[in-house]
Amino acid sequence: MRCLVTGGSGFFGHLLVERLLARGDHVRNFDLTAADDEFEGVDFLDGDIRDMAAVRRACEDIDIVYHNVAQQPISKDPELMRTVNLDGTRNLLSAALACGVGKVIFTSSTAIFGIPSELPIRRGTPPTPCEPYGRTKIASEAVCREYIARGLDVTMIRPRTILGHGRLGIFQMLFEWIREGRNVPVMGRGDNRFQFVHAHDLADATILAAERPGPQVYNIGTDRFGTMREVLEAVCHHAGTGSQVRCVPDAPVRWLMAGASRLGLSPLAAYHYMAYGKPNYFDISEAVNELGWHPAYSNEEAMIASYDWYLKNRDDVLNSKWASPHKSAVKQGILRLAVRFL
Repeated sequence: MRCLVTGGSGFFGHLLVERLLARGDHVRNFDLTAADDEFEGVDFLDGDIRDMAAVRRACEDIDIVYHNVAQQPISKDPELMRTVNLDGTRNLLSAALACGVGKVIFTSSTAIFGIPSELPIRRGTPPTPCEPYGRTKIASEAVCREYIARGLDVTMIRPRTILGHGRLGIFQMLFEWIREGRNVPVMGRGDNRFQFVHAHDLADATILAAERPGPQVYNIGTDRFGTMREVLEAVCHHAGTGSQVRCVPDAPVRWLMAGASRLGLSPLAAYHYMAYGKPNYFDISEAVNELGWHPAYSNEEAMIASYDWYLKNRDDVLNSKWASPHKSAVKQGILRLAVRFL
């Protein structure tokens, strides 16, 4: 198949490009910059998702589009999130329809549920986004439904928080603290059930969804998960550096992190400090039953794999010029000081 991957230089997009190439698909990567380790045979097209003419060129002669471009919460720029996530998605769907694309896979986000109104989150659970990023993603889903009504085959994938080889961003802080033997914080008692997904499992589900005709929505996460404390304790034990999990009071810390974020003293965005101390997990039965998909990684296996990859590639990470926030180290700000008191 002739596949377009938007955001193919980012963390998940790059993995998806690799998996599609391994299947024998022809792949075009549409992104602002090529990946540092772009795969041989990829047709790279540089462009901005907000540029309709560029998006139209990217969609020409394409069978399947995997739309992954998104401005992440860590940018803390609501207007940029709106123009990239919402306006960019509208551009992509308009171009796909005009070019006769057979299938579009839109990568949405668990952030559309904010602090979930019910658990587990099901396909029909009402969205309750609580910050700008989640609101742009649910608005983008609404645009997807507009284009489904116009005859475009669009399937929406909602992943839980993604882990895996090369997944960094705010996790790089956690991994660095554990590498240094520092204690790591957990909100409240850490007894909130919290589900992750390994990027390889997400890629498998995404490709299977692309092969299934007809529009649909799939919630994607691991089927083996426990509490936030349990997954953090597992990686600390695996590391063997002396790090331990320490409880911090939920409400006061969220209030302090909100203030630090607004002042530019913390890399955490609203979704991070609002949601990570709360229970959050999907019912993945539709993906299992309809796609024949089964996750290979548990929460703990995914987190440990991410940590081990970081240790092996730490020097490259710290010297990297990657533009993708999920593939790069972050500036810890006030958190570097705060973690010393745990």
